[in-house]
Amino acid sequence: MRLVVADTGPLNYLVLIDAIDVLPRLFDRTFIPAAVYRELTHLEAPAAVRAWIAKLPDWVEIRPDPDYKSNDPEEMALDEGERAAIALALAINADLILMDDRAGAAVAHRRGFTVTGTLGVLDLPARRGIIDLARAFETLRTTNFRYRPEIMDALLAQYSEKKR
Repeated sequence: MRLVVADTGPLNYLVLIDAIDVLPRLFDRTFIPAAVYRELTHLEAPAAVRAWIAKLPDWVEIRPDPDYKSNDPEEMALDEGERAAIALALAINADLILMDDRAGAAVAHRRGFTVTGTLGVLDLPARRGIIDLARAFETLRTTNFRYRPEIMDALLAQYSEKKR
């Protein structure tokens, strides 16, 4: 079983575009630290996200934030959810971290983790024919998701080529 730890961003956007159900189709379980849970339940989180987390599916497991301290200034600059996700991934020896924040992903890579963000999470089921990537990206563009257009364009070009 692949151990997957998720940060707030990918969960938030997958819920907002109604694609959260791809995660259990890709991974047996998704672990989130308590800090991510708190971010997803915060009053400033979108109502759809708060509703989803209130009825947490059985394939998501909340874990206490690991007691982990780092002297790495780049790691200390991350938000609480990102630091907790990396610490949890270290604690459970995760295979993959789902994280959109570039600085957080860089720290996780330095710690030896494979990291993918929302775009990568959507690319995985598209490669398996589970979702239509173009439609998912179109819906994602209606949110406040920040992305580099060249990455989305490259993924769409790969997807179109494979579809032929």
